[in-house]
Amino acid sequence: MKSDVLPCIPQHIAIIMDGNNRWARANDLAARAGHRRGAEVVRNIVDACIVRNIPFLTLFAFSSENWLRPAEEVQGLMALFLSVLKRKEIKQFHDKNVRIKFVGSRHSFSEKLQRNMAAVEALTLNNSGLTVVVAADYGGRWDIAEAAKTVVMKALNKELPVSDIDADMIAEHLCLSALPDPDLCIRTGGERRISNFLLWQFAYTELYFTDCYWPDFNDAEFELALRDYAQRQRRFGGHNQEAGA
Repeated sequence: MKSDVLPCIPQHIAIIMDGNNRWARANDLAARAGHRRGAEVVRNIVDACIVRNIPFLTLFAFSSENWLRPAEEVQGLMALFLSVLKRKEIKQFHDKNVRIKFVGSRHSFSEKLQRNMAAVEALTLNNSGLTVVVAADYGGRWDIAEAAKTVVMKALNKELPVSDIDADMIAEHLCLSALPDPDLCIRTGGERRISNFLLWQFAYTELYFTDCYWPDFNDAEFELALRDYAQRQRRFGGHNQEAGA
């Protein structure tokens, strides 16, 4: 289903892909089966964005807090991550002119995984179609703190006066500084929170929550989110003359 009849399409969509474990339990499957199915859904949603000419998609794949999960589950996630990065899907994304970028702290990942991430970024670097950002070992507070540290170091090194530090300067040093802020954030799985994801960038992002588990999220569910977004009036803190609000 294509949203060509909608009056407006978000240029940048962020997705919190939640519900893999609960989907697995509901289907009497191991947790890894939920994550594996969730990885397949990513491919489908990437295609859905391409069809709708959405230029930017950011996926919350692994938060900085996810390291607190059971060791077996974390190991399974890392193995899945590696297999996805090596599978033919990456070549398929490349053939579709998709650019893939990873954001977050990579230091806790294995050297092999870091090499694979770098290889995928290098392979797709010059692609000009959909940009897919994968947030891995990412946290919004971490992102802001890292940006602040960079700006502070510049001030200490006399590269800029403290009086020049403002919100725009902080934003220039965030992970997604080269992209527009997300217009829409979709969270699956029934939770109604943003869980330390893109805290700065979500200042005026429209939020959409669905009870659908991520492994069940499909083009029809995606279309529902887009239609809900199309009905909203985005004022960015301004005044809506027609609504009088």
